[in-house]
Amino acid sequence: MNRTDSSDVLILGGGVIGLACAWYLLKAGRGVTVLEQDRVGSGSSHGNCGTITPSHAAPLAMPGTVATAFKWLLRPDAPLRIKPRLDPEFLRWLLAFRRRCNWSDALRTTAVKLPLLEASRRWLEDLILAEQLDCEFSTTGTLNVFRDPREFECARAVHERLAAHLPPCEYLDAAATLAREPALKPGLAGAILHAGDASLRPDRLLAELARIVRAAGGRIIEGTRIERIHHDGGRIARVVTTRGEFGADEVVLALGAWSPRFARDLDLRIPIQPGKGYSITWTRPARCPRMPLSLKERAVCVTTWGSGYRLGSTMEFAGYDDTLNRTRLDALRRGAAEYLHEPEGPAMVEEWYGWRPMTSDDLPLIGRAPRLRNLVLATGHGMLGVTMSAATGVLVSEIVTARQPSLDIAAFAPARFD
Repeated sequence: MNRTDSSDVLILGGGVIGLACAWYLLKAGRGVTVLEQDRVGSGSSHGNCGTITPSHAAPLAMPGTVATAFKWLLRPDAPLRIKPRLDPEFLRWLLAFRRRCNWSDALRTTAVKLPLLEASRRWLEDLILAEQLDCEFSTTGTLNVFRDPREFECARAVHERLAAHLPPCEYLDAAATLAREPALKPGLAGAILHAGDASLRPDRLLAELARIVRAAGGRIIEGTRIERIHHDGGRIARVVTTRGEFGADEVVLALGAWSPRFARDLDLRIPIQPGKGYSITWTRPARCPRMPLSLKERAVCVTTWGSGYRLGSTMEFAGYDDTLNRTRLDALRRGAAEYLHEPEGPAMVEEWYGWRPMTSDDLPLIGRAPRLRNLVLATGHGMLGVTMSAATGVLVSEIVTARQPSLDIAAFAPARFD
């Protein structure tokens, strides 16, 4: 490709956020080209646990989070791990994160995040049903499970403190928890049921989104790595890739954890750090959980589908370390074995890791970029990319087409970091 390939809207990134933006822009009558460096959905969209959780409106930055992380500093299997390293960008991010570990910021973040999560939960279900997306969507809710009575009471106290900005939940004692979920072992303290949550199989959602985007006339170009982004006169002029140059009237940056790599090119501050998560997928065990579980003391998420079974989660800040850390995979297995009668399935299908795009304030960047009038950012969704995908797609389509946003997006404006 020698000449510049021109598009109406060019979307950088073919994960769940990029494809959701593509779909809603197509529905709004815009032409769309999506560039993906690998295969569609091969990043953090692929191997996560597929839970859709308005219940997760509270931020990672809570009182005591940093102290706990440093206490676990020498534990390579800790649920939250910070790998010691000299990285000025990460140290700045960590200091900004640490400043937000207080109740006042936690309450504000939860209050602005919940409307986005709840709207996206509704719109994602509407999309799945309207377009008949085959992604094993389920509305059984999620269950946060505790074995330690002190941890259960602490979680309950935190939830009650934030309750005005969280969806309703139900507290279950040990007997009620086992009655609802017989796959769990005895010896529980209790659980918190979030009936409004949902789940799906994320790799199938991505395949279905790609299918309907293509069917609606969108182009998806895979195997196209972005090398540079040039801007001129307050506009993105062209995007240089391994498959030539691309231009567009509007550009949407939806590169997830890779977004900061282009910040200098764009004269932007995009304070995102890659938060590495892991998962293991098996065929279904005989004694499967009925709903997605969060095994809280070990920070292990368990999701069951008709087509498989997955353990996932953990958070590791280790830069762009691309090794499959056996210690952290083994921690998932040991953690699940403490809670479940059958923690593993009969045949392993995949061991996986991916980088979540973590902002220091635990809110995504959705909106026009400062100083670049044809660039919209849709990145920084942390651990909730699937949950926030539909709302982000709707909002980006409204921004690009100059319509009134369906939600208040002031808290997500990229200019807050400028």
